[in-house]
Parts: sequence; C-alpha cells; structure tokens
Amino acid sequence: MSIFNVPKREEVSELNQTIFNSLEEQIGFVPNLFATYAHSENALKNYIDFSGASTSLRAKEKEAVNLAVSQVNNCDYCLAAHTAIAKMSGFNDEQIIELRQGKASFDAKLDALAKLAKNITENRGNTDANVLEAYFNAGWTKENLIDTISLVGDKTISNYINNTTKIPVDFPEVVKL
Repeated sequence: MSIFNVPKREEVSELNQTIFNSLEEQIGFVPNLFATYAHSENALKNYIDFSGASTSLRAKEKEAVNLAVSQVNNCDYCLAAHTAIAKMSGFNDEQIIELRQGKASFDAKLDALAKLAKNITENRGNTDANVLEAYFNAGWTKENLIDTISLVGDKTISNYINNTTKIPVDFPEVVKL
C-alpha cells in the first residue's frame, strides 16, 4: 500500500494540469505514475521532455531497453506499462518475457541491446566489456550506446519513483518472473 496519493487535477499546478490535458488527449488518461510526478512543479514536464527527446533508437528498441531495465529494478508499474506498449509495438508475449530477462533469441541485434541494458542496470553503469563488445559487433554505434545509456537512466528514474511511492498500477498486471 502506498503512503503517496495519486494527485487529482485540482491538486496539481496549472502547468501540470495542462500536461494532464495533453496526456488525456494523447493516450486517453493520465497514468498514475505521471500523475505522481506532478507532486513536483517541474518533474513531470522535465520527465516528459527527457523521455520524449530525439534518440537514435526506434520505438521497439526503446521498449526492449525499458522492459529489461524495469525487470532488473523490479518495477511492477513500469513492467505493466511497457508490456502494454511493447504489445502495441508488435512484440508477442514470449518476446516480451525474453526482453524482460534481458535477451531476445528472436533477433540478434535486439538481443545485444537487451543484454547491454540489463548489464548496465545490474552493474550501475560498470558495463561488462564482453557485453559491450557484443553490442558493437551486432551493429550498434557509439551514438546508439549513449542513447541507450540515457534511456536506462530515464527508465530508472520512473522505476525508482514507483518503487518508492508504491502507487497503484493502472495497466494490466504482468506475470512475475
């Protein structure tokens, strides 16, 4: 049970109310995690700007990272949200389970990406040289590496907010691994 409430529109700043309106237009609701960011005057906008910034990674690649990182950080909220997004991106249930485990037997390039994301997260950025070499050998670039590390940081922020606040998950629950 959470000691944090999920703030309602009338409990957040005007800036955050505007962002709530935009989220409702874009996705149909304000996810509880985003609403929780709105306890801060600036965190929600900063997070949306950061997570929506340009990147060399495509949507499916981002979801591979998001799933691997959220699994390592044991974030039920982000696992549920990114499982739903991964399904919309074209991944099936078996592929999503593999990505959560930090691998992708169905795609060599995604496999190297998922392994890297898992390794970076588990080792707090002290990446194993063999994992990094395999990542580059799979065709990833230095630009992709920096963007992947940025995405690991992005997802870790949300994982930590959820794991600290224990706000209710408003996406379909996922199988525990």
